[in-house]
Amino acid sequence: MTPPPHRILALDLGKKRIGLAISDPLGITAQGLPNLDRSNKRADLAALAALAGERGVGLFLMGNPIGMRGAEGRQSGWVREFATALERHTGLPVKLWDERLTSVEAGRVLRASGISIEKRAAAVDRLSAVILLQSYLDAGAPMRLAPQADEQGR
Repeated sequence: MTPPPHRILALDLGKKRIGLAISDPLGITAQGLPNLDRSNKRADLAALAALAGERGVGLFLMGNPIGMRGAEGRQSGWVREFATALERHTGLPVKLWDERLTSVEAGRVLRASGISIEKRAAAVDRLSAVILLQSYLDAGAPMRLAPQADEQGR
């Protein structure tokens, strides 16, 4: 019996909120989840670990805020530190993925939808996580974490 594929949980890490999105079981689409309002690192890590356990997550995907010229800055270092802490806390791998323009795209989509400015701030984090995860899935990124035998059992 083949175990079910693990889902991917994408995080758009911010100072006040963490935008969240999760892959479907087949790794085709990304669905937004309610944002996680940040309190402190320990509580944030515990909440993410609990969510991963509830949803059958096998991989965290975090947006890496690379500059437009491709250089990593202070924000990227902050994200890497959180990614390392998350990996240690949960025992699950964390992959960083280029998030250039995801927030810009999310804001454009939300403005076009006519959503109010008050609701847009919270919605942009979730939509950024969805766009991040969907770009990862569309790039053909692997869902499985461990090598699988081919159909002949090799």
